[in-house]
Amino acid sequence: MPRLFTGIEVPPETGLSLSAFRGGLPGARWVEPADYHVTLRFIGDVDGGLAEEITEALAEIRPRPPLTVVLDDLAVFGGEKPHALFARVVPDPDLAELQAEHERILRQLGVAPDTRRFTPHVTLARLKRGAGPDGVAQYLAMQPVFSRVSFTARRVALYSARDSVGGGPYVVEAAYPLLQDEA
Repeated sequence: MPRLFTGIEVPPETGLSLSAFRGGLPGARWVEPADYHVTLRFIGDVDGGLAEEITEALAEIRPRPPLTVVLDDLAVFGGEKPHALFARVVPDPDLAELQAEHERILRQLGVAPDTRRFTPHVTLARLKRGAGPDGVAQYLAMQPVFSRVSFTARRVALYSARDSVGGGPYVVEAAYPLLQDEA
């Protein structure tokens, strides 16, 4: 039973830039730069039949120009119980529209709605209990000023992750180009 999600691949040169933030945070399990991505829609564990339907349905997303993705800061999910360190993606209406289309397609296939608000980001590390709020605050304070990083997303991907473990390595099961309208 594959664990699936859709997302935007982070190019290797952007991943290399983000990897400079690895290390120096006790309790962090660092994501490999090759696994950096911007999740559009977590799907979860599905059977092979539904996985095939999802693969086919995503091929029908409407053509759209490539997206510029801008990363502008480091942040943490979890507040007093931090659980992930990430690079924040600047909100963009085109990105939100793409994510909403993925949500609609998956709901039409019977996948339960995602109840979390879409917060585009690139996860850099998952945090264990050892990474308390004070340690995370100290880590963030010690980092240099985050220089904006941008890249052009030319396709989205359907990823699979290891069964019941979460985290990488991730495998691109299918890729869907963002096609420039010729009109």
